[in-house]
Amino acid sequence: MRAMINNDTVVMNVDDNDGARYVKTRILTRAGFTVIECENGEDALRLARERTPALILLDVKLPDINGMEVCRILKADPVTQHVLILQTSASFLGTADKIRALEGGADNYLMEPIDPDELIANVNALLRLGQVERELRDVDRRKDEFIATLAHELRNPLGPIRNSIAIWEELEPSISPELSKVREIIARQTNHLAHLVDDLLDVSRVSSGKISLRWEPVALKEFVESAIETASPTIERRQHSLVVDLPEENVWVLGDRVRLAQIVSNLLLNAAKFTPVGGQITITCESGKDNVFLQITDNGIGIASEDLSRIFELFSQSNRAPEQAAEGLGIGLALVRALLTLHRGEIKVESSGENCGSTFEIKLPLTTAPEISPAQKSDVKDIIKKRILVVDDNEDAASTLAALLEFGGHSIVTAFSGKQAIESEAAFNPEIIFLDIGLPDMTGYDVVRKIRSTQKGENIICIALTGYGQDQDKQAAESAGFDYHFVKPLDFKQLQHLQLID
Repeated sequence: MRAMINNDTVVMNVDDNDGARYVKTRILTRAGFTVIECENGEDALRLARERTPALILLDVKLPDINGMEVCRILKADPVTQHVLILQTSASFLGTADKIRALEGGADNYLMEPIDPDELIANVNALLRLGQVERELRDVDRRKDEFIATLAHELRNPLGPIRNSIAIWEELEPSISPELSKVREIIARQTNHLAHLVDDLLDVSRVSSGKISLRWEPVALKEFVESAIETASPTIERRQHSLVVDLPEENVWVLGDRVRLAQIVSNLLLNAAKFTPVGGQITITCESGKDNVFLQITDNGIGIASEDLSRIFELFSQSNRAPEQAAEGLGIGLALVRALLTLHRGEIKVESSGENCGSTFEIKLPLTTAPEISPAQKSDVKDIIKKRILVVDDNEDAASTLAALLEFGGHSIVTAFSGKQAIESEAAFNPEIIFLDIGLPDMTGYDVVRKIRSTQKGENIICIALTGYGQDQDKQAAESAGFDYHFVKPLDFKQLQHLQLID
């Protein structure tokens, strides 16, 4: 039987028995495979990393490391985790041995002596499977790239729109009720689109394991209050009453404060959207010995019994309030569950049916309160007016951000390319630089490296302001020399919280 793949496909044959290894190599070679051999586990691990073969024919009984342990190590290594492994054995022939090998990561398990046709058939079947997996990974990679690019393209216009709204508010704080309503609609829908973009990216990150958490003790009141602040405009617009009943004493959980607030705000927004106008939303909390339970209850449209089991699935949407058109992408609750799982928490939902309201309950592990030392006076930055350089090839984005910063009394210069940024930095001596990554002549990474290479450039606060917000983008910005990485549209509360601007 001839191989169904190109002759340059590499198969590694690992067996300490010279005769058995020779027979298997001869069978594979005659079938058209390129075969590399080794006799022990250490060599197998080294060669697998160096050559990354398409498949490893791995004997269980090796002189130094058990073949099942070699398999486990290979599957745990990012370099070799996708290499197919066909485990073989002439000694471990029971069903339990086969199960143990498969549970350890082997893709199949054959007992020796192996019929030549059976060996080639198994190798070809696994290689076909490997080809499908590679294609799926490539599709997944291109999907992530598309979502990241889409988010970037959507965020780019959101910045100027949000900045223009803020400028309008500064220039005309008092306007007619009709214009005020129009301004509120623009602001609300801009924030809604930014929220959708963030959720879409977060779901992609979680599903591909690319999201990371900043672990620290977080007070329950802190992230709940932050979530309420985010959801309040929607709650107020729909004229709901919000009742909050939290413990007097601080309750602490271990997690990422931003993601914890995101979990609660998504649930509050969900409750607000699916509760008819004038409804009630309640937040309550109970503490157990090891966990805290946070409940968000509404008197809205409820959830049909057949929908309860799938409400947290991606793109799942239950029934809507009668006056509502389709809203959202059906990813908010899926994201909530995924983020809670990363926090070693759980979520469940209860509803007596349609028009009977819903209760979502979050369970999070408790942790001890952090030791807080008194803040030193020297730790507080003085808020003073700054010299700020704004660099963005999108002139609308640069000019609106510059105008908004000028309202704070700061001195602003704009640049629209990397070359202009470097020249402006040398002439203007800015204290802060807002720098877009995607410039027409060079990347923002190159610009900040060039600026950091000068003596005065070492002390400038460099802020990456970009539509790319994945973890690798943040890491690339940090490696290049940026102090901060913000995604568009810029939230001025972040700058004020960090005391970067007044």
